[in-house]
Amino acid sequence: MITMLLTLVSEGGEGGAPSPFAVNSGLVIWTWVVFVVLLFLLRKFAFPAILKATEERERTIARQLDEAAKANTEAKALLDENRRLLAESRTQAQAMMAEAKSAAEKERATAIDKTRHEQEELLERARRDIAAERDKALTDLRREAVDLSLAAAGRLIGQKLDG
Repeated sequence: MITMLLTLVSEGGEGGAPSPFAVNSGLVIWTWVVFVVLLFLLRKFAFPAILKATEERERTIARQLDEAAKANTEAKALLDENRRLLAESRTQAQAMMAEAKSAAEKERATAIDKTRHEQEELLERARRDIAAERDKALTDLRREAVDLSLAAAGRLIGQKLDG
C-alpha cells in the first residue's frame, strides 16, 4: 500500500497533465475496493429491502388481479342472473297480459250472453203481454158483441111483441 501511495505521489509530482488513456493502477484498485464494499453493503442492507418490497408489490398485484377476476366473475354471474330475471319477468308480463285479455274476452262474452238473454226475456215478456192484451181485447170484444147481440135481439123481440 505504501508503494501505491509513493506511486501516486510521484505521478502527481510531475508537472504535466495526465493523459486520459493513462491507467492509474492505484485508482483502479481503490475503485474496485469501493465497488466491492458498496456491493457488499447493498447486498447486505438494500437488496433485501428492495426484494421484500418487490415481492410484497407482486403479491399485492396478484391479490388485486385475483380480486378483479373474482369481481368480474361475480359481475358476469349477476349480469346473467339479471338477464334471466328480465326474460322471466317479460314472460310473466306477457302471460299476465294474455290472461287479462282472455279474462276480458270471457267477461265480454258473458256480458253479451247476459244481455242477449235479458233481451230475449224482455222480448218474450212483451210478446206474452201483447198476446194477453190481444186475448183480453178479443174477449172484451166478444163480450161486447154478445151484449150487443143480446140487446139487439131483445129489442127485436120487444118490437115484435109490441107490434
